[in-house]
Amino acid sequence: MSRIAESELILNNRGAVYHLDLRPEELAGTVITVGDPDRVKEFSKYFDHIEVQQQHREFVTHTGTIGGKRLTVLSSGIGPDNIDIVMNELDALVNIDFETRQVKENLTALNIIRVGTSGSLQGDIGVDEFVASTHGLGIDNLLNFYLHERNDEEALLLQSFITHTQVKGEPYVTGAAPSLLKHFAQGFHQGITVTCPGFYGPQGRVLRLGISNPNLIDRLTDFSFGQHRITNFEMETSAIYGLGKLLGHHCLALNAIVANRVKKEFSKDGKAAVESLIKTFLSIFVQHF
Repeated sequence: MSRIAESELILNNRGAVYHLDLRPEELAGTVITVGDPDRVKEFSKYFDHIEVQQQHREFVTHTGTIGGKRLTVLSSGIGPDNIDIVMNELDALVNIDFETRQVKENLTALNIIRVGTSGSLQGDIGVDEFVASTHGLGIDNLLNFYLHERNDEEALLLQSFITHTQVKGEPYVTGAAPSLLKHFAQGFHQGITVTCPGFYGPQGRVLRLGISNPNLIDRLTDFSFGQHRITNFEMETSAIYGLGKLLGHHCLALNAIVANRVKKEFSKDGKAAVESLIKTFLSIFVQHF
């Protein structure tokens, strides 16, 4: 096997992967990603024990145990570009030997679960409610920099999506890991999460700039493909699902709804909604993982 060059896999002076500043032994088999660095401690305050605390730039990591089970919580920052860093470096931590700089013969599959906030695209999914993403549909273009293939169902769904929404570019879609999704049925809406490359224009918000697809919100809300509909949109899920599948990891996204774009409503206490989602996840994690 070929050796991965120092310019491609960058390690710092403590032998940790560059952006996340983590060594392999500092990572648990289940990783929670959150956008906000301050949200990491909102998870780890429930740990029975915190064994690792690292920070480099916006990437804050706490690894510890809860209920006798090891868990890592990592802040990704916002957007698909940050997810590209996080997913590749998480995979490197478990599947590349840092001494030989070669891919390991026996690969490890992580559980990678996003716990974040999102905007609802359906009138019946209200603020402060929860969504588990059955699919991540990206209009962000990240996965198109990697070799990937679509199955027939994905190709048909995407063609229908492009025709209906008039979205430009080359969208992609990836399903959640069934082994994780099955634990988040009760108390969660389920549906397609659209991932956008920005918060304002890409999500149909108008401040001072005109946008190229002013009917985007209505078109996303109205879209359906068989039993599937778009429930929400944000800025990370499709990148996690797409890269996760290519790398062989099990991925899921859970979101607290803080805005309803159909009803033009915003949560009165988004922090409380996220706190409720964190406690709900941790209860399920201790019981089923």
